[in-house]
Amino acid sequence: MSETLFDKILKREVPAKVAYEDEAVLAFHDIAPQAPIHILVIPKKKWARFADFRAADPEAIGHYMISIAKAAEHVGLEAGGYRVVFNNGKDAQQTVDYIHAHILGGRGLRWPPG
Repeated sequence: MSETLFDKILKREVPAKVAYEDEAVLAFHDIAPQAPIHILVIPKKKWARFADFRAADPEAIGHYMISIAKAAEHVGLEAGGYRVVFNNGKDAQQTVDYIHAHILGGRGLRWPPG
């Protein structure tokens, strides 16, 4: 896999406003927010797409999902709720080949999203 912007953020070569971090994930504020609070959560172990989860350790995937909830709580979204979005592949508008969750909140969100 080629190096992405997220790889550079993890290596601290590109600055990011960190919202939450633990041993396995990094969560940071999106530079083009689509809601008052828009956080990206990336695993420190790189997976490009959901298909990569087939060969991944289920415990690592579980930790990643739990960390998404922890990041949302850390930025104060637990009480009012939030949306978690994954874009998987070109047709879904995934622009960085590195699996990442978008946490959106801080206002009422509409449905359908797109």
